[in-house]
Amino acid sequence: MTPAASAEGPSRQLQGRTAGLVTRALTAVADTLVVLGIAVLAGFGFGAVRLLVLGPPFAVPRPSDWLTGSLGFALAVGYLALGWTTTGTTVGGRLMGVRVADRSGRRLRAGRALLRAALCVVLPLGLLWVPLSRRDASVADAVVRSAVVYDWYGRRVRRARP
Repeated sequence: MTPAASAEGPSRQLQGRTAGLVTRALTAVADTLVVLGIAVLAGFGFGAVRLLVLGPPFAVPRPSDWLTGSLGFALAVGYLALGWTTTGTTVGGRLMGVRVADRSGRRLRAGRALLRAALCVVLPLGLLWVPLSRRDASVADAVVRSAVVYDWYGRRVRRARP
């Protein structure tokens, strides 16, 4: 490593490179916690509206397991697809300094983002393909031709002032 490279720090050295398994797994954990938080807040919100409309007692809804699973799937897929389509990242991605892009570096369009999100939710173990892939691609990346790249600077490298 050259002195100039070490002065840049690891973020500049990795900028634009594909993320590995550990970074992606930590991103997935953070995004899972965000989705669970949204679901809990939605449940309390629904209970509060129910309290205002029907009166006491306050009760958080207890839908069937099938409905809970379906709503959870829709929430997770919607959250991921919306983030990847609009900004290229999610809360977890922002925490880990990564974004999802197509192979040319642009944000995913809605259809590809939805398909990738559904694959990520249905096949979370598809992430284990990353260390086996020459381009650090998960199963979802291979199917939709996407990549997860380090991006701390919002798609542009900020130059150090002389």
